Amino acid sequence: MKPLFPRFAFGAYRAAGQIVRPLTGLYLAGRTFAGKEERSRRRERYGHASAERPERPLVWVHAASVGELNAIAGLIDYLARHNVHVLLTTSTVTAAAIAAKRFDDRVTHQYRPLDIPAIMRRFLDFWRPDLVVSCESEIWPTTIHLLSERHIPHALVNGRLSDRTFGRWRRNPSLAATLLNRYALILAQSDEQAERFSLLSERRVVSTGNLKADAQIPAAEMEEVRRLGASIGQRDVWAAISTHPGEEKMAGAVHQMLEKRHPDILTLIVPRHAERGDAIAQQLSEAGLRVAQRSKGEVPDRQTDVWLGDTMNELGLYLRLTGIAFMGRSLAEEATGGQNPLEAAMLDTAILTGPEYTNFRDAFERLRKAGGAKMVKDKETLAGAVNFLLTRPSMRNRMAAAAADAAGKMRGALDATLRELDRFIHPLIMDATFRNETDEFH
Repeated sequence: MKPLFPRFAFGAYRAAGQIVRPLTGLYLAGRTFAGKEERSRRRERYGHASAERPERPLVWVHAASVGELNAIAGLIDYLARHNVHVLLTTSTVTAAAIAAKRFDDRVTHQYRPLDIPAIMRRFLDFWRPDLVVSCESEIWPTTIHLLSERHIPHALVNGRLSDRTFGRWRRNPSLAATLLNRYALILAQSDEQAERFSLLSERRVVSTGNLKADAQIPAAEMEEVRRLGASIGQRDVWAAISTHPGEEKMAGAVHQMLEKRHPDILTLIVPRHAERGDAIAQQLSEAGLRVAQRSKGEVPDRQTDVWLGDTMNELGLYLRLTGIAFMGRSLAEEATGGQNPLEAAMLDTAILTGPEYTNFRDAFERLRKAGGAKMVKDKETLAGAVNFLLTRPSMRNRMAAAAADAAGKMRGALDATLRELDRFIHPLIMDATFRNETDEFH
């Protein structure tokens, strides 16, 4: 095969919607890690291992952030149960923290190394994966090339191409084919996504469904749910979930519209990035709203207008305290594409979204068709929709039930994914089982 480097490297990043830019003398592909590092583990970004490689079959699984990790957790559990060791890489510190709590010692976590030839060679020389599984839209040109060069099978699962990325690939069809044809297997999360990958490659592409529909229901400490529920009391509650810049200010304005008809209303805002909490609180306070922050241990009282859920990994708690959830990144000033609505749907919540939900189009369309989700176009229609659901509890309950039912019908993606991966996984499981039995014998 023709090498991709150096001739195609920069073009590949651009075509994938990535940006290669210098930072402290290095080229970081697509993400800037400044301020989001575990300093003691920085060397992992350069391919230096901080753990030992076990002498057994090893599958490298990459999940960029929390959403991808939740989607692929079932696959990781399956491999670990069958004695196949998993090397899990993530790009974000938040995902790393969740992985540390979620998995046992059959899973080794490392930060994903930079997609630079020398760094990736160092990483692959040490870990020697038998199979690589990437999740969703993680298309890294150097990694794809080096895995192909070493004849290591590489599967893309829950595959997704945003409208913008797909458009860029269509303008570079030969480059897209050069990269995508090197995958051993491409599994897409919907029929629409499967068609996109098929148009760009010669690989057989299978639509296996969205793994996020098979994810566990977001957990919560029920004693804390009861404690906070008692504090909120009988107040009307609605939530803006996974918000991005601009949407918190909008949610505050919606609260001020709603309190004219619902003077006891409480607005719950859960920003996508919890570290923005203080800035959001200041912005809302300057707008005349009384704000309580979860990160500071503040509990909403009768005078609280907005309760800010600026903590990580507590979505299950927040969703259990509301029956109405607006999904963010769908009316944001800049970032668009929507956020995953399935976790809210699993917890019997009536779902609202702005028009920009292309990253989760299949899920939202199924929820809308079932009557579990409604679209709003601006803060006025959002306020109107929330008011409608607050004044008609029976309609809210029907929407929530429809959302839960639709989410349930989307399940099955994990089984379909495992069936397609079986020809790669089964030999590793047999090898791992034999080694395990041999170890026990001795």
